[in-house]
Amino acid sequence: MLHYFPSFKWSNYISLKNPRSLSAWIYDIVAAALAWWAAFLLRFNFDIPANFVQSMLDSAAWVIPLQAFVFLLAGLYKGVWRFASLPDLQRLVRAIAISAVLVVAILFMFKPHGIVPRSVLILDPMLLLLLMGGSRFAYRAWKEHRLYGSAQFSGKPVLVLGAGEAAIALLKDLSKSREWHVVGLLDDKKTMHGRELLGVNVLGSIAQLPQIAADLSVNHVIVAMPSARHQRRREIVELASRNGLTALTVPSFDDLMSGHLSMAQIRPVEVEDLLGREPVSLDGEGLQHLIEGQVLLITGAGGSIGSELCRQVLKYRPACLVCLDQSEYALYRLEQEFDNLEFDTRIEYVVGDVRNARRVGQVLGRYMPKLVFHAAAYKHVPLMENRNVAESLSNNVSGTYTLAQACKTAGVAKFVLISTDKAVNPTNVMGASKRLAEMICQGLQEESGTRFIVVRFGNVLGSSGSVIPKFREQIAAGGPITVTHPEITRYFMSIPEACQLVMQAGLMGGGGEIFVLDMGDPVRIVDLARDMIRLSGLNEDDIQIVYSGLRPGEKLYEELLADDELTVPTPHDKLRIAVARSVDGAWVQALLKWIDRASLIDESVIKQELGMWVEEYAGDIHANPSMMFPPESSTIH
Repeated sequence: MLHYFPSFKWSNYISLKNPRSLSAWIYDIVAAALAWWAAFLLRFNFDIPANFVQSMLDSAAWVIPLQAFVFLLAGLYKGVWRFASLPDLQRLVRAIAISAVLVVAILFMFKPHGIVPRSVLILDPMLLLLLMGGSRFAYRAWKEHRLYGSAQFSGKPVLVLGAGEAAIALLKDLSKSREWHVVGLLDDKKTMHGRELLGVNVLGSIAQLPQIAADLSVNHVIVAMPSARHQRRREIVELASRNGLTALTVPSFDDLMSGHLSMAQIRPVEVEDLLGREPVSLDGEGLQHLIEGQVLLITGAGGSIGSELCRQVLKYRPACLVCLDQSEYALYRLEQEFDNLEFDTRIEYVVGDVRNARRVGQVLGRYMPKLVFHAAAYKHVPLMENRNVAESLSNNVSGTYTLAQACKTAGVAKFVLISTDKAVNPTNVMGASKRLAEMICQGLQEESGTRFIVVRFGNVLGSSGSVIPKFREQIAAGGPITVTHPEITRYFMSIPEACQLVMQAGLMGGGGEIFVLDMGDPVRIVDLARDMIRLSGLNEDDIQIVYSGLRPGEKLYEELLADDELTVPTPHDKLRIAVARSVDGAWVQALLKWIDRASLIDESVIKQELGMWVEEYAGDIHANPSMMFPPESSTIH
């Protein structure tokens, strides 16, 4: 019979050492006695015959101890009455049902002294459930009224936008809050208007927000629509902001379904919420087949993109994940994060520079990865433009070649280079260096062996070089916000979305392709700044926007395709393949010799000669006839 009690443990007995648990058990014993007595009273219309009084007492002598023992076995006293809930009720019903069956079985098999009417056997468990269950939920109601009853009409009034599952979860949470008092719900579904959720009325549609907020003197709204399209969320937040309302939001739909919703996660709407995009559809089965049980290596693992790639990859349970970075502190932070989580995957943290051929060879030889994601690069445009040109070429180009060539030697199945939209018609050294890295991967591609795949995308939200953290700091300091040019635009994508599409491209790539991610619509940086000011509860009178001029190497508009490039679609709607010119092995070797020499010459000369290797390069200094040309044996397709 113990299999009916999944929670049965000896600790159920030990829990009675707690005075409150012991008191609860004693109460249930008294309730069992009262229920048994009341069952006889009801059976005989409150006039028990003398001969049945003795039968009631004789049977109670063994029925009540039996029920008390079953209650103990069922673990009814490990919970807390104040938090009595549906699982507690289910456990209680199960315990009462088992005890009722046992009583009937004992009466039938052993025929103990005394007669028990059949109606008593039916009435007793019903009365027992009423006494035990009712007392628990009555206590919870009383306790919560003591704790939160005074908050029912205190706190700041707030409207909740949405009347779905997220709103219900939110209302349950806010019912215990002293900070907020929900005065109504708004939802666009007309069938919900006039209805009530957990005691809160659905007052109308979201379009009526300004009028309803004014009527109820509300200054805050909570957007409880985590599954709504981001464009719709943006419209709602802008409606609230235009009417002087502070917009708050709840966690993602996945967090809600995981039971992670809490007051601590109700937060002001951030600009990332407005720039968000629709969820990425991934070939989960294909990625599982590609990654599960395999060894993967990620370079630049401590950076924004690299670390998120590690998080995404771990979902598919690789046998081993090798995290390579030249920054020991970045690896330390990553190690501290993952040490607090549970993974079946073995994680190795390796300090090393991708330009160090011996170190790279040792790492590849020891771990033998099947798949390599190359995220390590110098990415900061202005810093790479002056005084660091040779270093940028050395790290981004020579480092890519060293790692890629080592992967070919080690028999790595796939090598995925993470590139940038700045590689398209580059106006800066960083972009030109990434275009050269792309061409190296294409030049190393052969009919067999390692397959080299390039993934090109734009800015990611929240990365270490993103403009958003900078704007936040400037707003916190009271301004001004510095924008380089009123017309400068950029594409934005969340880090998780970018990494998911990188993995999808790695799965789809057959070798030699340049995948271009769908970056959506470009965003004017000045509009981004205005959004952040407005979301901070301020306006441009409080925080001034100052135009500082374009920085070295910076251009107004980013492109995802060069002028002479075309794209072809792929089975994934957010991935296209760029048909770009490529080069051969001889060209790659000539390029590497030039980069070795570049460290010894003046930066202005390097920029001049760079234009001969990247024809699209449009730096400040243009090529002249004295530059070194690529060898005649090179091929451009």
